[in-house]
Parts: sequence; structure tokens; C-alpha cells
Amino acid sequence: MRPTFEPAAVPSREGWTGQSRIHFRAILNSYSEVLFLRGWRFGAVILTVTLLSPNVALAGLLAVLAAYAFARFIRMAPTFMDSGFYTYNPLLVGLSLGYLFRLTPLTVFFVVTAGISAFVLTHALFSASWHYLRLPVLSLPFVLVSSVAYLAAGQYTNLYVDSLYPRSVLALETAVPLWLGGFLRSLGVIFFMPTVVAGAVIAIALLVRSRILFLLAILGYYDGTLTLSALGGSTAAAFSDLNAFNFILISTALGGVFLIPSLRSYTLAIIAVVVSTVLMTSAEIFWSLYGVPVFALPFNLVTLTFVYILGLVDFPLLAKTSGTPEEVLDEHLAGASRYPGSHRTLALPFSGRWTVWQGFDGPWTHQGPWRYAYDFVITDDQGETHRGEGTRVEDYLAFRKPILSPVRGRVVRVVDGVPDNPIGVTDRSRNWGNLVVIEDERDFFVEISHFSEGSLKVREGDWVERGAPLGLCGNSGYSPQPHIHIQVQVNDRVGAPTVPFSFISYAEGRVFHANDTPSQDTVVEPLHPDRRLENRLGFVLDEVHRFRVSGCDANRFPGLGPGELELTVRMAPDSTFYLDSGKGRLFVGSKDGTFYAYRVDGDDPCLAAMFLALPRLPLANRPGLIWKDALPATLVARGPLRMALGLIRSLFPAWGAVTAELEMVTEETVAGRIRSPLLSSPWESRVDLHPIRGFERIQIGDLVLERIDET
Repeated sequence: MRPTFEPAAVPSREGWTGQSRIHFRAILNSYSEVLFLRGWRFGAVILTVTLLSPNVALAGLLAVLAAYAFARFIRMAPTFMDSGFYTYNPLLVGLSLGYLFRLTPLTVFFVVTAGISAFVLTHALFSASWHYLRLPVLSLPFVLVSSVAYLAAGQYTNLYVDSLYPRSVLALETAVPLWLGGFLRSLGVIFFMPTVVAGAVIAIALLVRSRILFLLAILGYYDGTLTLSALGGSTAAAFSDLNAFNFILISTALGGVFLIPSLRSYTLAIIAVVVSTVLMTSAEIFWSLYGVPVFALPFNLVTLTFVYILGLVDFPLLAKTSGTPEEVLDEHLAGASRYPGSHRTLALPFSGRWTVWQGFDGPWTHQGPWRYAYDFVITDDQGETHRGEGTRVEDYLAFRKPILSPVRGRVVRVVDGVPDNPIGVTDRSRNWGNLVVIEDERDFFVEISHFSEGSLKVREGDWVERGAPLGLCGNSGYSPQPHIHIQVQVNDRVGAPTVPFSFISYAEGRVFHANDTPSQDTVVEPLHPDRRLENRLGFVLDEVHRFRVSGCDANRFPGLGPGELELTVRMAPDSTFYLDSGKGRLFVGSKDGTFYAYRVDGDDPCLAAMFLALPRLPLANRPGLIWKDALPATLVARGPLRMALGLIRSLFPAWGAVTAELEMVTEETVAGRIRSPLLSSPWESRVDLHPIRGFERIQIGDLVLERIDET
């Protein structure tokens, strides 16, 4: 079950792995997906656990192989199959049938057809649920197919005559206290292995892989069983109910997978588990009439309902990326500081230095439906907006200065012919004065107001690129002095209600901002990308970069020794480029005048060092610029602290934050310093760009990556 609403396509890397190894890992990924995790190693542990009951293990594996073979037969894209997203439901169906029936030629046929059915239903349900409701599919296909199979099996006499088999109970099962044994058996029953041994192995593996999910599993189980105990009056009955695995799945899904781990997500998980107890009891009673287990129906209904409602209210902690809860939390906390702006991004609508006269929720006119707007004026060294007494409109520094298009799009409204007000007079009848409304190609509208009369250079229907001249700054409409008013709105109507937006690639003095909202009274200046610098950091698909690794720092990057590093430029299915080392991937790209290192996947300390040394770079190529960036804390934490870091930060988000302070020293060199309470002292870094493409030299602490050019 994916931590995001859509299945993430994992690029298949042939070559060093080999095609057979890719298929093997894809099958193992099906096992890890059941507990919302990625990774074939975790899947291998779960597969090993199921071998405690060979019949169950073989039936599950057979169902996955059948689904996988069918997907290949219909030529489904391998990148989507390799993730395990489409095959974990067939796996669960196979395990459920293997738990009930001994494998015979007849049951093999039954398992294969059920596995293929679960795969087809997974694909169909996901397409519908994601397209119409933006919801995941979870294990609903497994519940439906297994319920149908159990109901149908009641009419298949040969199955009951030839294929039912006894299951032994180990002495250990009765030696463990009921409160602990119930939890472990509930963990095991997720994979149809309701034993203490199976549950203990899964619990240990879960603890190693994700402390947050382990905590939520415990929290959900005891929250649900104690509620059942209070309602039913029997603690023993509550701890003996194997359907309590639903509580574990609900808690982990809502507390740490579909929501960013936090006190609020943990609280929601507790509430959802309590709500599910009544549903689970009623479902048990209803399904028992037909001799069918309740399976994971309560988990699916409660989780999908909560996720849907939270999506409707635009709950701020809905997860938008995938990975372990620790990884998602780390990326979320760093991203909140890395990307403070909005997805509605505008360039500043002028050149040179202008001053923010009024911003969002401004003290004068930016209120109510028009709260999200900016006003800009030009000021001199003394902060004055005019020359002399400022009694004439021509005295003002902004008057008849060029206004540039902040976006690319279609001009949909133009108003001209409103005269410029004399100073001291405002036109309340024509509030917005001369204006232009542009429909951005990203489905929002930008209104720029108070142009000077007769200065507009565009007409309705014109297409404009970012930076194209629109007209000249004026004093028309409700304007006490010449200024630029800009807002983003929900439709093309003049003066429509506004929505949040932000500005890209600008400087406040020496400080660079990639995407942000400047404060009132700050002086800002747009920065424009340097084509040469863009080309240097514009990586080319299949290009190979080789580095000599030396001066390794065992404290900062344990396990890394001298040698060579080879990076190949590859492209993910979402068109994002990444540098592939074989052990990990560093995702990079340029957007809106800034080069970004987005994230590191895998476990390669060299890629982590590259990310830390240059998490972002303004492409304006202006020596002296300085900027800050927030970094994932897991890149600097070590040992037991790293394992506990995610759980700690879910409770205390500000703890252990990592900040990079960077400066463009020359056109080719960026120096940095990394600070964090997790570090005994700051880490110094330096990056030298290659004259043609990529990096010439990267140093962080004593670790040095030096480019090896082909001769």
C-alpha cells in the first residue's frame, strides 16, 4: 500500500542488477507494500516469515507470480510493475487461500485465477478511485476477491474434501502473556500467519525499518483492544480477537503514511481506531452469517473515509511524497523551509530595484477578498518615492517606468483610457484604473493595475511571455501615488477575489530568494538566469560523470573510503533527471532561475555529500549573493540518533533542524557552512563548477570529489 495516492514508478536499472534480479526484487516489493513500506529487503524478511507455513507461503507466491506474469502478458509498463503496488493485493489473496486450503492441482488453479482477478480489480479500482475521488485503493481488491473466493468455495465440494488441512499450535503460543501475544498474533495475521513467532519477527523488522510505524502499530492495537474491552466487558476476548489487526493498519496508515507524522496525525489515528471498533464488531457479526472472515474491510472503509474527508478540507498534513514515515517527515520539515512560496509563481513585474509598499494583508487596501496583493513603488536612498515636493505626478520615481509581464499566458482583459490622477486625488468610481488581466497557462489569472493612460502595449487576445512589456506605471484609479498593483485571482473578472502567490528569483540586497513573499518596506530586485550557468547545470541524459574520491571523513561519512565514483544521468518517469551511482540517486533540476538538488534516494554517502554541499544555486551568476537552505536532518545524523530522529521530530519538529548558509564567491565557486544542533561544529563546504558541464570539485569537511575528465 503506497504512502501516496498514486503508485510511484521506480525506474528499472538493468546492467549491474540483471533482468532476473529486477523481477525477483519486484516480487519481494509486493510483500513490503502490505505494510506501507518500500524495499525488497524488508519484503524478503516477510517472505521468510510466511515460510513458517509453507502452504501459505507457496500460495501467496503463486498468486503474485500469476499476477506478475499476466501483467507482462498484457505488456504493462515494467516501471510500474516493479514497485509492487499492483501485486500486493494478489499476494494477500493467495495468502488467504493458502491459509484455508492445502495446495493441490485444483487449489493451484483456484489461487492463480484469484490472483489474476485481484490484479485486474486493483488496476480498475485504482484508476477509478484516483481519477474521481483522489483516493488510494488500499487492500479493497483483496477483501472483495477473497470474500468472493471464500463464498464460492462453499459450493466447490472437491476443495473441502481434498484441500482442507489442519494447523498445529506451538507451545510458545500459550506461554506468552495474552496482552503481548494478542499484539504479536495480530501483526502476524496481516500475512495470515497468526502466531507469536511470526508476529515477533515482523515486529522486529518493522522496528528496524520504521520506528514511527512500530509505535503506531502498538498505539493502534492497544487503543482498539482496550476500547473493545471497555465496550464488551472482557479483556481476554478483546486480546484474542485476531481481527484487531485492522486497528494496526488504520493507525499506521493514518498516523504515519497518508498524513505527515505529528501529534495531530497520531491523535487522528487514535480517533479513527476508536471509531472502527463498532464497525469491526458489526462486520464480524454480518459476515459470520456467510462463514466469511471480515478480512481488512474495517481498515479500508475507515481509512478511505478519513483520507477523503481530510482531502475535502485540504488538511495541511496530508502527505504528498512517498517513502518511510521518517523520510516523508524529514522531507516535509525541510521542504517547509526550502520552499516557502506558493505553486502560483510570478516574476517581479519590473526591472531594477523597487520597494514593497504594501503586501499580503496590507494595512490599507489589501483586506478581505483582496488580501493577497502587492503594491510596489520606487524609493531613493532616503526612502522617498518622489523628487522635490512631490506635488506633481511626474515627480514620482515610479511614474511611467516599464511594467513587465510576470507570467506567460493570454491577455483576457484590457482597460485603458482612465486618466492619471493628480497627486492628492483618487478615482473611486474606477477603482482599478487602467489594467491588464492575464490568464496564466497554469490555470489562474493575474491582474496588474494603475497603468498610465495610453501606455498599454497589449490587446485582449495577445499572447505574452514572461518579461514582455505591458505598459508604463501610472496613477490611474484608486491610487494616491504612482505604483504597481498586482494580484492573483480566481477568474478573469476585474477585481475578483484573490488567492495566495509568490515571487521567484529575486534579491533583497545581497540575499537571494528562490520563491518567497517579500516583507513590507523591503527593496527587491528581479534576477535573471545566466544562459552559460544554466548550460553548465543542464545535465544531459546518459551522460557519465566520473570523480576521484579522497580525504574521506569517517566521522561525517562512515564507511566511505578512497576510490572512484561514476554517476550516470538518467530520467525518472516523471521527467525528473537524477544522477545514478548504482547505490543511490540524486534528483536535480533547474526551475524558475534556480538549480535544485531535490532529494537523495538510496544509501550513497557521496551523493549525500553533493546534496549537502550544493542544495540550490541561483542561476543569476552574481558573485556576492548569499542564501540559506534547509536540509534533511537524516543526512547529517549518525548511529542510534539517526534511527530515533524521525520519531523525535514528529513530536518536536524544530529539534535538530539543519541549515546551509551559502555564498556565490565567484562565477565558478560556491562556499557554504552547514549548521545544526546535531553537529558538534559547523561543516565547511566548497563547490567548483566545471567549465562545460556539472561539477569540477566538491569538498565538504575532508571529503573531496574531484572530476576525472576523459582524455
